[in-house]
Amino acid sequence: MTNHAREDVPAAESAANAEDGLTGAGIAGKLEVSGKLEQVIAAQVRHYRTAGGLSSAELAARTGLSKAMISRIETATTSCSLTTLQRLADGLKIPVTALFRGADTDRDATFTKSGQGSLTVRSGTQHGHEYRVLGTLKGRTDALEPTLVTLTDASDVFPLFQHPGTEFIYMLTGKMIYGHGAYEYAMEPGDSLLLDGEGPHGPLELLDLPIRFLAVSAK
Repeated sequence: MTNHAREDVPAAESAANAEDGLTGAGIAGKLEVSGKLEQVIAAQVRHYRTAGGLSSAELAARTGLSKAMISRIETATTSCSLTTLQRLADGLKIPVTALFRGADTDRDATFTKSGQGSLTVRSGTQHGHEYRVLGTLKGRTDALEPTLVTLTDASDVFPLFQHPGTEFIYMLTGKMIYGHGAYEYAMEPGDSLLLDGEGPHGPLELLDLPIRFLAVSAK
């Protein structure tokens, strides 16, 4: 039985690919259109190389890869092996994970401009208590819920809340007495309170209006 060598890959090219750490699968990857991951790695390698003031030749010397291989990586025309990624990270003096930054970009986020946010009606709203939700993440049961609370009316009616999880309160303006369970806290700008949401909590006495505080709850 005759063993036929591939005629479509010259010996010189095969040797170059072997030097760069490419297998037959790597050769095929080089000839295909680059994918998203290759493009991310290409952008990161190019970014860190130029930020470090390195030429392609200098990075090649640091990593033991050929200049041609560096060029193929930075143009996303080849797929890197794990060994090649480690060489690049060592040569650029960065963690390997830095080469993948931006690969997983489809993540939910909420941006809220100053003065905006979703107003919600809660117990006490009719007494000059405003609750403005600053952001939510859909489908996340463990997401934080930041709310900007504004109290402008020294009403005798103060709602108390109870909910699962925890809550963090940070005072922005004004002064108040805030209750949690059997305890009372005199709060002014810069003060904060972290509490167990299961205990009844809420403003007990408004001392200096208007009062604004950030309340962040987590389940």
